[in-house]
Amino acid sequence: MADLRVQLADLELANPVILAAGTAGYVREVADAFPLGAIGAVTTKSITRESREGNAPWRIIDSPAGMLNAIGLANVGLDRFLREKLPLADGLPCKLIGSVAGHSVDEYLLVASAFDAAPAIAAIELNVSCPNTSDGLQFGEHPQALRALLQELRPAVRKKPLFVKLSPNVGDIVTMAAAAIDGGAQALVVANTFSAMAIDVETRAYRLSRGRGGLSGPGIHPIVVRMVHDVYRGPARDAGIPIVGLGGVSNWRDAAEFILAGATAVAMGTALFIDPRAPQRVARGLNDWVTRQGCRSVAELIGQAGQTSLEVRKTGHAPS
Repeated sequence: MADLRVQLADLELANPVILAAGTAGYVREVADAFPLGAIGAVTTKSITRESREGNAPWRIIDSPAGMLNAIGLANVGLDRFLREKLPLADGLPCKLIGSVAGHSVDEYLLVASAFDAAPAIAAIELNVSCPNTSDGLQFGEHPQALRALLQELRPAVRKKPLFVKLSPNVGDIVTMAAAAIDGGAQALVVANTFSAMAIDVETRAYRLSRGRGGLSGPGIHPIVVRMVHDVYRGPARDAGIPIVGLGGVSNWRDAAEFILAGATAVAMGTALFIDPRAPQRVARGLNDWVTRQGCRSVAELIGQAGQTSLEVRKTGHAPS
């Protein structure tokens, strides 16, 4: 067996597979599909200060290359989450990452501080794609706003590592990654969904009730591989900041590609809607891949894109 343990700042995971925010319920809902001890971590829904009903239907539709969603951050709100959902993490056989969302610095600060004080939560992930009500912008699309948000949160989050989930809807994600690191992020999630739209050509109506939503799934994977590669070889590697690759991971090869590009861990989301057992197979596939690569640990393969594998050096060709 290969050593699949990975380190995300102060958080050690048993293997690199994480369930992405908003795709696996609050804590352990997917445990009916496979044993959660088979993965590294579950990420909660993004939790806001107040409860949110989310957008009206349709708010999830399929796409030839994935899925579009405009859920609208539907969640029970901070108080109910702490009271009703978080106790379900007792005895959880993997780590729990708490996802935080908000529309102002104060909202992020309130939820993040509560998560920092919650023993069951092992790390905090900031979903920074929500509009900032003071200026209508998004924290995740403006370096100065993101840096300022983190500088406010960093003194308040003292016990748990702080991750930032970057938006891909920017001109230069490397610049946003650098701003996050400068603000105090201890890990980066690359990336959130891509802004997209679908139209019914017969009725002329938008297929999502909100008009536009976020595209996820296999269609975005090669783009996010490039983003992970650029962020890793840009500010992250030299700063020692780990990356979670998120975008279109359907099988172990997709996950391995992220690791070679520079990701320490990989998150899965859309694949869960197709086959909720897929994460378990990805973890098994990564184990076999690491062994074939002639490595003892998956950590040896992080950022090794462009380096010839042991198998190729021995035989002159890649395994089929």
